[in-house]
Amino acid sequence: MIEGVEVIQLKKICDERGKIMHMLKCNDKHFNKFGEIYFSTVYPSVIKGWHIHKEMELNYAVVNGMIKFVLYDDRENSKTKGELMEICMGEDNYCLVKVPPMVWNGFMGLGTKEAIVANCASLPHSSDEIMRKDPFTKDIPYDWKLKHR
Repeated sequence: MIEGVEVIQLKKICDERGKIMHMLKCNDKHFNKFGEIYFSTVYPSVIKGWHIHKEMELNYAVVNGMIKFVLYDDRENSKTKGELMEICMGEDNYCLVKVPPMVWNGFMGLGTKEAIVANCASLPHSSDEIMRKDPFTKDIPYDWKLKHR
């Protein structure tokens, strides 16, 4: 685990009509504050990354499809500096991933359908607050290829 990153399993309440998928409540112990919520989609095998936020805390959940969510810690004073973290999340692993500021992250669509990623961010989006890198940068020691383990 990367210092400050939290993975919280989420509830799905299903019945014959459909389901309710909880994401984040203001009285959850891991809730910080509300800035905005948005949805991002990603097609299978497409990579969205890398990016980092200077001040914003991210709260990601995948409500449809699957993604491989990857984080990289290059924070100078972090106990986990240099560590990578991979989480397959979505329909088969419905969870919330809380990402602190200054942790690089990106995701790749898995499976055969478009994934829908929800983010309840602690601040409204600002282009001054985000930095980006190419998904294949050598600055982050990660290979996006499928791993046959």
